[in-house]
Amino acid sequence: MINNENEILEKIPDTLNKVKEKNPLTQCITNFVTVNDCANSILAIGASPIMADDPQEVAEIVNIADALVINIGTVRKEQIEAMIIGSKQANKTNTPIVIDPVGVGISEIRNSTTVDLIKNNDIAAIRGNITEIKTISKLFNVIDETNTAKGVDVCDDDIISEENIKANGEIIAKTAEKLNTVILASGPIDILSDGKTTVAIYGGDEMMPLITGSGCMLSSIVGGCVGAADSFDGTLLAILAMNKAGEKARAKVDENDLGTGSFRTFLIDALYKTDAEELVNESKIRIL
Repeated sequence: MINNENEILEKIPDTLNKVKEKNPLTQCITNFVTVNDCANSILAIGASPIMADDPQEVAEIVNIADALVINIGTVRKEQIEAMIIGSKQANKTNTPIVIDPVGVGISEIRNSTTVDLIKNNDIAAIRGNITEIKTISKLFNVIDETNTAKGVDVCDDDIISEENIKANGEIIAKTAEKLNTVILASGPIDILSDGKTTVAIYGGDEMMPLITGSGCMLSSIVGGCVGAADSFDGTLLAILAMNKAGEKARAKVDENDLGTGSFRTFLIDALYKTDAEELVNESKIRIL
């Protein structure tokens, strides 16, 4: 267990360098609503996207990929088949798998798909909002109750705040430990845990949820980063970079009196300009 926030942040430059140097091929089985933004965000952070989700070729692509991102945002029968084939092959090749359980808890097919993927594979990281993470915690008997998501968005009662951060941190840590994975619950305050070290991460901007795909983009960036680095360090880099990009994008929007469409473009611009030293010096995290 790490007991010093500076010790955690000091790894960021090396982690970003690993991503830039390796340019990890990041295979995404994702939803059609956000696929273009996910690909562009992967490119912006320094990785290389391939959005292959046909069951006929998915295993071949996994063979050359450095990471596999599975996003169940628009889950359908053929895509589920590709997820199963791809994850099974990824385990054979020791390719890290990142899962974004979009909307888990709102339908049986999302629940069963998420449970099957986690139960039958080694998962490097899971990234979702706190309602999605707590739903997974319930599905794996870590907690007894959870709230119901409103569509793919977080339940209002679950939104992470200083008042509930300790309790949510304990749930996330216990779930990460049980599933032997890294979990990132993103929100107004983000919580990251590998079951041993749990940190609260501050930053980002309230405009980020107002564009479709900011969470999907983040999960894709997590994939790019863990394709080159340790799962905890890679996931931390992804959320710090996304938060800083959100802050910079909002400043640009306000400066020019613009809206969410421009915010989306500025967000990708800022991801491309990610500066490791800036992340180290300006990010705020707290060990829970």
